[in-house]
Amino acid sequence: MELWELSARECIRDTIARYNHAGDSGHFDDMIATFAPDGVLEVHGESRHEGRDALRAFFSNVRGESGGTRRMTVLRHCVTNTLIDLQGPTEASARSYFQVITDIGLDHWGSYRDRLVPVGERWLLAHRSVKTAGYATDSFFAHPPEA
Repeated sequence: MELWELSARECIRDTIARYNHAGDSGHFDDMIATFAPDGVLEVHGESRHEGRDALRAFFSNVRGESGGTRRMTVLRHCVTNTLIDLQGPTEASARSYFQVITDIGLDHWGSYRDRLVPVGERWLLAHRSVKTAGYATDSFFAHPPEA
């Protein structure tokens, strides 16, 4: 393994961690900064957002809501088993699993599929695909059943 490969892998791990830490603390500008300027976030079965302005609009409207008076005070994304494949010095892909902890405990879980590119000294998300595999019964994020 060459030195650039080690550096790229650590930069990619850092980007993935920064995305989740920023989101958990509500620092959406820091979260958006993990994307390339024309980066894309695709949420399976829901929406696609391209570019930082579209990402900002999307993240500012994401809220964990349960209806009623229950309020979420804890939000932690736990990301595991990140597998990084370098296609070369200008492109990489990564796959990770995530679990989200809220006041109820395990709230929802799924996977990320990422394509990353180097921008300056960092590797940023060119495309992130989010697929939620399941929700707890009393999830803050689950969509209500369709009528």
